[in-house]
Amino acid sequence: MSPAPIAPSTAFEEQYGWGKTAGVDEAGCGPWAGPVVAAVVVLLPHIWEVAGIGEVHDSKKLSDARRRKLVAVLTDVSHQPSPPLIWRVAQASVAEIDTLNIRQANFLAMKRAIAALPVAPKTIVLDGTGGLELCIPVIPLIQGDQKSLSIAVASLFAKVTRDDLMVQLHQDYPLYGWASNKGYGTADHHHALKCYGPTPHHRTSYRPVQAVLSGRPER
Repeated sequence: MSPAPIAPSTAFEEQYGWGKTAGVDEAGCGPWAGPVVAAVVVLLPHIWEVAGIGEVHDSKKLSDARRRKLVAVLTDVSHQPSPPLIWRVAQASVAEIDTLNIRQANFLAMKRAIAALPVAPKTIVLDGTGGLELCIPVIPLIQGDQKSLSIAVASLFAKVTRDDLMVQLHQDYPLYGWASNKGYGTADHHHALKCYGPTPHHRTSYRPVQAVLSGRPER
């Protein structure tokens, strides 16, 4: 039997201040196509009153239907007069990924999301190993989306936002299967890439795309 998932906590909010601590996460570093999306979330103490909040975990461990239901609830309550959370999402484009590299483009998306907040956080809790440079303290947390509720909620917003972007792009480029693979390097995506070549939304700095470009077949 698999162990029960670790329940994300609000320990950082309790230590560094509710409304002053922001959780940050991203979606889309691994795919071969599409932007990278970052989300930032600031929680208030009454977040625990939100229906279903105890079910929030790392977005990758939830079904698409469950992710979307939670995001719908969280989006709705964020528009209340006294919201229990504040969130923003931002992205870095494929051109920025290819110019800067995915790590720096990811940080750029994170900075854009943080800058878009209507409040200025005093501490950032970041999923991962660190490297995000800001003028306020940044606390990196390995598997942060399993340990910090604000990061876990950010992972939901980032994942659902990016998935929706890839579904939209699928309408213009249906041959690559982005509605299902979301730009990741699945066998079907790889086959379409070799058959039809890259689109303007493919990351040409990624090796599988470079390999196709170096010996691109006739269309």
